[in-house]
Amino acid sequence: MLHERFPNLTTTGIGSLPHEDAGEACAAIIENFDIPFWPQLPRRSFAESMVMQYSEGMPFIKIDESRERVWIERQEDDAPLRQFYEAYAVEMPVSAISPSYAAGFYEMCRQLQQTPSLQSGKKLPFIKGHITGPLTFTLGLKDRDGRDIYYDEELRELALMLLISKAAWQVEKLKALASTVVIFIDEPVLSSVGSSTYLGVSESEIKRLLKAVIDGVKQTGAVTGLHCCGNCDWPMVFDVRPDIMNFDAYGYFDAIDIYRDVMADYVSTGGMMAWGIIPTTDAIRTEDAQGIKRKFMERYERLQKYNNLLVSNLILTPSCGTGSLSTAESEKVFSLLRGLKDYLMVTL
Repeated sequence: MLHERFPNLTTTGIGSLPHEDAGEACAAIIENFDIPFWPQLPRRSFAESMVMQYSEGMPFIKIDESRERVWIERQEDDAPLRQFYEAYAVEMPVSAISPSYAAGFYEMCRQLQQTPSLQSGKKLPFIKGHITGPLTFTLGLKDRDGRDIYYDEELRELALMLLISKAAWQVEKLKALASTVVIFIDEPVLSSVGSSTYLGVSESEIKRLLKAVIDGVKQTGAVTGLHCCGNCDWPMVFDVRPDIMNFDAYGYFDAIDIYRDVMADYVSTGGMMAWGIIPTTDAIRTEDAQGIKRKFMERYERLQKYNNLLVSNLILTPSCGTGSLSTAESEKVFSLLRGLKDYLMVTL
């Protein structure tokens, strides 16, 4: 069972950090989290922004770094398309993430290789990677006319294949460092699907795309996580069955609490809940350790009274990445998470 592989109250983080120096970012992660994860560094480079970071290798991709623009521009010559399909049919993964797109990935691997555990020939128990989810990617990348590529069936499918390949590439590299590789699928756009902004995005297609990525990652032997940092259609999301469900327990607990029965069914069949309990919004400026402890325990006790299984084994994370914060605020997020875990290890 998945629960048996992760100690209760294990901590990890979501992708982005505000640092521009990859070495400093990775050192902060290794120091503060049980499960290290490689950092996305959007302030370091436009190439590390959420959509751009995984666009490398996408057929017909166009990039204007000076204007920080990336888009798809089809051309009459379909050779790039044929080459991509042929490569995907023969080999997986077909698309790496280059150092210029993910300095934090390469630096994290370098730093971890210098740790006593790996130096002595022992792997770490866990390591975490991440990809932008297929909905956020295809509803964030546009064609030359400004239309989201989600609405182009072929481009949507290409993007899905590309993202699965990016995840497979990470797993292949990270397996050398850890016994268990975790890949989170980051889908912030799930909180907006269903609004007038995304008319024509059907529930059935959302589930198909998410399930395809989850299944693709599982085929590599990795553990899958699905991260949404807002409210969404929780029954629909639980139905795609990632191994770990990561939600914003600080800002949106009441929204998911409505679906206790759905959550209980998910957990009873082997799923794990990851509570994003430390805010990564402006709320971090006024929040303190006592407030975090109080909020966590109030939410914990509500679920425990309903069904103890819902809180029997939890992962703790920030509510989202810290890339939009200052470095000092990011460090506060990490400190509050570490302090909460220490408190809970004694209290629970």
